Amino acid sequence: MKGNVMFYEEDLIESGIDITDASVYSGICTEIFKEEFVIQHRKVYCFIHRSFQEFLAALYMFYSHLMKKMESLQFFLDSRHERCMSRPFSLCELLKSAVTKTLQSKNGYLDLFLRFLLGISLESNQRLLDDLLTQTENSSETIREITRYIKDKIKESYGLLAERSISLFLCLLEVNDQTLYKEIEEFVKSGKHSENKLSPGHCSAITYILQMSDDVLDELDLMKYNTSNVGRRRLIPAVINCKKAILAGCHLSDQHCESLSSALQSSNSHLRELDLHNDDLQDSGLKLLSVGLKSSDCQLNILRFEFYIGSFSMLKYADEKSSKFSEPHHMNYLQKKKKGSLYLK
Repeated sequence: MKGNVMFYEEDLIESGIDITDASVYSGICTEIFKEEFVIQHRKVYCFIHRSFQEFLAALYMFYSHLMKKMESLQFFLDSRHERCMSRPFSLCELLKSAVTKTLQSKNGYLDLFLRFLLGISLESNQRLLDDLLTQTENSSETIREITRYIKDKIKESYGLLAERSISLFLCLLEVNDQTLYKEIEEFVKSGKHSENKLSPGHCSAITYILQMSDDVLDELDLMKYNTSNVGRRRLIPAVINCKKAILAGCHLSDQHCESLSSALQSSNSHLRELDLHNDDLQDSGLKLLSVGLKSSDCQLNILRFEFYIGSFSMLKYADEKSSKFSEPHHMNYLQKKKKGSLYLK
């Protein structure tokens, strides 16, 4: 749980791994573990891909739970369990604690580990690993409980980063629960976006589904979604898979403008019409958007935004030297001015 991806010989010794065995395995299992020489010819060991390390860490945690090796589960113990080390740490408590620890991590380094741990906990997967685990545990009720727990966390996710919300959503898929996925999919297709209040976590899940969908959305109007401003902004990355995006009144920050710019530059983007009315775009945000508009992959036909002298000059000039803005071939003229907005076609 130290977050290391490279290990020296002393690290292996500290973990009770024989150095000779490590060298032999690095030669045999080259697809998983490798041995290299770095500065001053020191040997260093690492997994060929982080997913192997995360899977083995999750497998060891689950094995430690089965064997009641409380010292190995120390990372997940809260103060109550630390005072009562003799009491067994139930699988449900372990999984809930793992979810909590994952949500507390700022860089998401436990996301993949948690999904592996949840997957291994399924009885069907335990049976596949019975040669390694030596024993299994009836976990059907635990999985139902942790599924409810994760769904509650998604509903309460106002303080969570978008990445953590999506991680929780993927955890549900890991335990074979697609009810939320189907509910959100039906919700998006229904167009009844104002009936139920959505948490930012739900909006992150909607964004993930829209991005992964084979069907291109005709229109994404953020103001039609009954959610907070934070929730609406979580939906912005989904513009890449819709034909028309209405982001009016969302007061976009530079970070959101950068996300839009990335969508405009993507060769996979289906965005053809973008409405940024009443977004109070700053010069820095417009400059970021201009990078996307200049991209040869940009397929935008219509751009609507509040017109003022600074905004137009910032679209026409992409850098501080005011070098001429190279317009894409499909934005070759200014069509008209109407209600303080510019329509580029």
